[in-house]
Amino acid sequence: MKKVALADTALHLHDEGTGPVLLLVHGFPLDHSMWREQIAAFRHSHRVLAPDLRGFGQNEAAEGTVTMEQFADDLAGLLDALGITEKITFCGLSMGGYIAWQFWQRHSERLERLILCDTRAAADGDAMRDQRAKTADRARKHGMEAMARVMAQNLFAKANVENRPALVEEIRAVIAGSAPSSVAAALHGMAAREEMTSRLPGISKPTLVLCGEHDEITPAAEMKKFAQQMPHAEYRQIPDAGHLSPLENPNAVNAAMQAFLV
Repeated sequence: MKKVALADTALHLHDEGTGPVLLLVHGFPLDHSMWREQIAAFRHSHRVLAPDLRGFGQNEAAEGTVTMEQFADDLAGLLDALGITEKITFCGLSMGGYIAWQFWQRHSERLERLILCDTRAAADGDAMRDQRAKTADRARKHGMEAMARVMAQNLFAKANVENRPALVEEIRAVIAGSAPSSVAAALHGMAAREEMTSRLPGISKPTLVLCGEHDEITPAAEMKKFAQQMPHAEYRQIPDAGHLSPLENPNAVNAAMQAFLV
């Protein structure tokens, strides 16, 4: 991991390989390690960047609210700091997908392609915003241990929870290690994000949309529907996977990505 200074913070990232730039943006409340299978698969053909987002992983804790716009601007700043001027492929999962929408809006000139994994285009409704606020409050008051146990199980397909306990435990540990203030800041940022559904027809970048067939957080039917509204998007369903498809079925995810990136 290298540490790269930005205007008001610093980000740790895994930077490996040479060639076209593939930026892998993790979900909430995880870190770059969720992409290990993709790093291993694409480091021989791409320059793979897998950062820890502001407040997460090895970075200093965040406070207040971190918006999806802030995360997107951080990533543009990271590219600047690394001297990367060529267009990139932006691959984001879940919250990383929310950030991808903002990267497209704010830094479209830097984008060659989009890969959207297990995410959504709709904004939160009132009930979800209220739930996020309550979860943020619990994180600050009680820490991450109890939340990590529940959240880790919800991220996986039920069969993987039962049959791959080591993988579930790995993710539980990452969540438990997240700073409560960073978790709260990201929750408030996700609750405040804008809806993107109405803008989908205007996204002309080639886009790959991937979703685990058993994802209960961002269901496959919802993702397939928004992919159909994008003029240059293709949808691929990932078997035997829930919300963390790149970890649950990396072979299928990597094959879909490889075909898209050719």
